[in-house]
Amino acid sequence: MGGGISADPKWIEPFYGLTEVQFARLVALVRRRDGDVQRGRPWRLSLEDRVLLVATYWRTNLTLRQAAPSFGVSKSAADRILDHLAPLLAIWPARRPREDTVYIADGTLMPTRDRSMTASGKNYRCSTNLQVVIDANSRLVVAIGLPLPGSRNDCRAFTESGVDRVCRGAPTIADGGYQGTGLLIPHRKRRGQTHLSPRQEGGNAAHRRARARVERALSRLKNWKILRDCRLKGNGVHQATLDIARLHNLALTSR
Repeated sequence: MGGGISADPKWIEPFYGLTEVQFARLVALVRRRDGDVQRGRPWRLSLEDRVLLVATYWRTNLTLRQAAPSFGVSKSAADRILDHLAPLLAIWPARRPREDTVYIADGTLMPTRDRSMTASGKNYRCSTNLQVVIDANSRLVVAIGLPLPGSRNDCRAFTESGVDRVCRGAPTIADGGYQGTGLLIPHRKRRGQTHLSPRQEGGNAAHRRARARVERALSRLKNWKILRDCRLKGNGVHQATLDIARLHNLALTSR
């Protein structure tokens, strides 16, 4: 290979945050999903290098024209690799939850340049509202909703993004912005009530500690620079988030 970056341990951890063993598990997953099947023109790069190229694109947010030369391929070849492998890296919809499963839901704004699917949100940037659901015990990401305009409130986005279907049958914790959704939100003072009872205050404290888990998960996802200023159009930001969620889950389950 003519490029300087390859699936070598010295490159894997900086771009993936995974160990060599974890990366091997990821490549095996992609291979099981027919990621190494050749249709038409043969790939110049090995499957390991192609997976690393996609990770480099997500991690650095370089353009494909900038990232491709580092792997010794053209921009069009890198584009074909991204289109082929990105769907294979994505997390799959969560299975039916166990009886003891508890979910935590939250929305986050992802800056996106595709104006057809964005709106100016509370951060005054054109963003999409992405709803994320994690397992409260394992902290794994179990679902990511379809992107909606950033001005859409979480209460409405929870239903319209489709993540509400994943949460059916499992108690789901959320913040006070999810009123009317049936989720477990903090206690609020009712009309005429000057303060919450000690029991309600204690419940809210436990609620905040639980919700901190989804906040930490969102911060880890945004370590990947593609989610700070996504140039992809259409379904691109959703596909990128699904892939990054897979890497996040793999890092947690392989410790």
